[in-house]
Amino acid sequence: MNNQSTFTITQINKYIKNLIETDRLLGNIWLKGEISNFKPHTSGHMYLTLKDEGSVLQAVMFKSAASSLTFKPQNGMKVIVKCNIRVYEPMGGYQAYISEMSQDGLGDLHIAYEMLKQKLSAEGLFDNYRKKPLPHFPERIGIVTSPTGAAIKDMLNILNRRCKYPEIFIYPVLVQGPDAPSQIIEGIEYFNKTSSVDVIITGRGGGSIEDLWAFNDEGVARCIAASSIPVISAVGHEIDFTIADFVADLRAATPSEAAERVISSTEEFKTRIKNAQDKIYQGLKDNASSKRMMLEQLGIERVFTSVKNGIDDKKIKIDDMFDKIKRNMDVLMERKNQQLKMSASGLNNLSPLAVLGRGYSITFGKKGKAVVSVTEIKKGENITIKLSDGVAGAKIETISEN
Repeated sequence: MNNQSTFTITQINKYIKNLIETDRLLGNIWLKGEISNFKPHTSGHMYLTLKDEGSVLQAVMFKSAASSLTFKPQNGMKVIVKCNIRVYEPMGGYQAYISEMSQDGLGDLHIAYEMLKQKLSAEGLFDNYRKKPLPHFPERIGIVTSPTGAAIKDMLNILNRRCKYPEIFIYPVLVQGPDAPSQIIEGIEYFNKTSSVDVIITGRGGGSIEDLWAFNDEGVARCIAASSIPVISAVGHEIDFTIADFVADLRAATPSEAAERVISSTEEFKTRIKNAQDKIYQGLKDNASSKRMMLEQLGIERVFTSVKNGIDDKKIKIDDMFDKIKRNMDVLMERKNQQLKMSASGLNNLSPLAVLGRGYSITFGKKGKAVVSVTEIKKGENITIKLSDGVAGAKIETISEN
């Protein structure tokens, strides 16, 4: 053994770390390169490689710095970064710790994306007034996507779990490559021509800008905007935005979210039915109470009894109606609502106020009692006349008996 000193691995890594991290140049440096191996972590940190024609450099951008970015880093994007070079001692490697990042010019696809986005926005295709509302309870859902991708599996699992009654129609298409745009257009147009669904979902899972480019196609965007059927765009991950997202009636962050938002769950559906039932019953109760008070004030007990009996009959019919709704909620709701409207109309026709509205009036004597005979009034006596829209005072000038 020679007399030279022997170092441990930890000692030499610490020595190199000290050399690099005390270098002024490496402590605050600007670098430019192309992003590759980009990996966004669930923590919010970003791991990537910066490369040029001859070398590569590992890099990391922590969440605190990444959160201020105004663009989404992607593989192939050329960037300029402000960073410091440090050694990760446990692995004996060095990397760039990025504090700032800006784009060093945009690639052709990014330029095309921004130009189309500005063009369609200027035409008003992104305006909110163009957005069609989604049906609350769609009976038929059309999906334009790849039949073999993970996106369709996720959507079908969620749709079947939330509510089993809607019919699902899948129009299989390519969602990547040069033939994808024309096939997506065909799928959307097919559902519009056949009027076979109540709402359309189109989309795919995440990927690079190249993978998602079919949904940045101008033809696809105009087809979605022209659809008479509401369209949900469900492309990629939450951070992915395509032109299709801007023109669609609803943008879902992921295909799974599209499935969740397109239809209410069975429990939500039942809750809505129960709330509607409670509102109808309360409305009938309030209406009956109001009619009772008016009829008591007018002293027409016979009419009140008739109205009350009619309300009781309608309550029985309403109970029968809701029994049927529970057995077949989505089919019978509209029909029974019409029956309620007819019942309400019948009640109004029996109302004394409705009689007054047809040109009749009620005369009250000086003691406030309804006058039914000329023998109950005298010449010169003041009387009150109840009309449909108010009350008038009068004085008896003449009296004639039939």
